[in-house]
Amino acid sequence: MSPTELLRELVRRPSVNPMGRTNIPADITGEHRVTAYLEEQLKSLGVEFRRQPVAPNRDNLIAFFRSNSPTTYLWEAHQDTVPIDGMTVEPFDAAIRDGRMFGRGSCDVKAGIACMLAAFARLVREKPADAANVILAFTVDEEHTFLGVQELMKSGLKADFAVVAEPTLLNIVTAHKGVARWQLETTGRACHSSRPDEGISAVYRMAKVLNALEEYAVQLQASKSDPRLGPPTFSVGMIAGGVSPNTVPDSCTIQIDRRLLPGESAPDAIADVTRFLDAKAFGFPILAKPNLACGALAPIAADNPHLKRLGDTIGPHEKIAVPFGTDASTIAPTIPAVVFGPGDIAQAHTKDEWIELAQVERAADILFRFARGH
Repeated sequence: MSPTELLRELVRRPSVNPMGRTNIPADITGEHRVTAYLEEQLKSLGVEFRRQPVAPNRDNLIAFFRSNSPTTYLWEAHQDTVPIDGMTVEPFDAAIRDGRMFGRGSCDVKAGIACMLAAFARLVREKPADAANVILAFTVDEEHTFLGVQELMKSGLKADFAVVAEPTLLNIVTAHKGVARWQLETTGRACHSSRPDEGISAVYRMAKVLNALEEYAVQLQASKSDPRLGPPTFSVGMIAGGVSPNTVPDSCTIQIDRRLLPGESAPDAIADVTRFLDAKAFGFPILAKPNLACGALAPIAADNPHLKRLGDTIGPHEKIAVPFGTDASTIAPTIPAVVFGPGDIAQAHTKDEWIELAQVERAADILFRFARGH
């Protein structure tokens, strides 16, 4: 199959990551439909592969192209997508118009899966004498807690260089920010709203915390900056509290997103916020609960020979640093890693997600030639 045909089949198979939500229909939730399709493709190629269980009904797939080369590449892409709320195109039709395919995951990152699988299949069919070994990994849960890539790296895979699929407009991402997310909760005492003096509003308490966090966010951005990635950032993205308008709320929670620079850790970032809030001496407890963390991708050495080879294979391109996180930062401590793929991150997660199909076809050819010439 061509990369476009593979992409169409992948988009038509929902793989929505529930991201902690319970209101997403079961018939679109989870990666298992995509996993089963990819397994069929690998079986038809006759290659060695295995499933790697990560969570119930959620498996990584790992396949191997063997050659006599001393060089091994890891190609990795995630199977899951974000939810489909608010989409203005049919999310799973994989409609094609004006050279673009529309649908959830078309850009992020089923196009990456399609071009990697197409290039891998071509290596298997043509068996170039000087090709590198290639490990092909399709992981789960990238969009929420990164469980798939964490399990992948626990398995002890060894390679000389890794390419992680994300939309980069066929440029090479050599560094990116990380992310830490956690929840803060204030508590109070519930009572009837007709006599609010008999209770303690957790929402009012959280309002004081939020004012302080807005101050913290400004200070953080002014505190330091990476020459390519810019400053670290801090954002409160969600708030919830109360059960009804006529009840003084006894609980209020907020969800925090903190973008990390290379060298920063999630525990240190959380501890810094805790110290800042403690210094305000609010007089009530603020409970912190970490949700997830993905480290930053530190810049790869500019003289890495595999990076040079990938760049030469692409042709004119840019080496860029980006503010979003990827699986590459989990892989990089073991295997030097970059991010590369078709599509524009501006189209990822959008209400009318789409990708230019010409880029998908070109990316597949680039990956094949990158692995072939050894």
